[in-house]
Amino acid sequence: MRSLLISLTAAVILPAAAHAADYRVGQIEIAAPWSRPALAGMNGAGFMTATNRGAKADALVAVQSPIARKIELHRSDMTGGVMRMQRQERLALPAGGAVKLAPGGHHVMLIGLTRPLKAGDRFPATLVFASGAKLKVEFTVQGAAPAADAHAHHH
Repeated sequence: MRSLLISLTAAVILPAAAHAADYRVGQIEIAAPWSRPALAGMNGAGFMTATNRGAKADALVAVQSPIARKIELHRSDMTGGVMRMQRQERLALPAGGAVKLAPGGHHVMLIGLTRPLKAGDRFPATLVFASGAKLKVEFTVQGAAPAADAHAHHH
C-alpha cells in the first residue's frame, strides 16, 4: 500500500514539474520559449507562455535579440475566413494571469532573420516589461509545437 501511495504521489508531482517556469524575473515567469524553422532574411515567430504571479498587472513591451533586424509583438486572428496579423504595442499580463503566445494567436514576430533557424538551434532574447524588468531567455527552434504542450489540454 505504501509503494502505491508513493507511486501515485510521484505521478501527481511529476506532470506539474514539467510545466514549471523556465525563466523568472520578479513575479513574471516564462515557460517554453520556442520558434519554428525559418530561412535567413525571412521572418520567423516566437512563442511561449507568460505568467504573472504578482498582484500587479504588467505587460511585455519589447523583445530584443540579434536574431532579427526588428522584433515586434503581434496578434493573429481569423476574421471572415481570413487570417489577419496586427502589431501590438504591448502584451498585457494581468495580475495572477497567464498569456499563451502560440501559432494563430499572440506571438513575437522576428522580422528579417540574421541567420537561418534550424530545428535544434537556440537563440537568445531579452524580454522587456512595462515595469522595467528585463529577462534573458533562450528560444529553442522546433518543427512544431512542443510535444508536451500539444497533449496538455486533451484530457
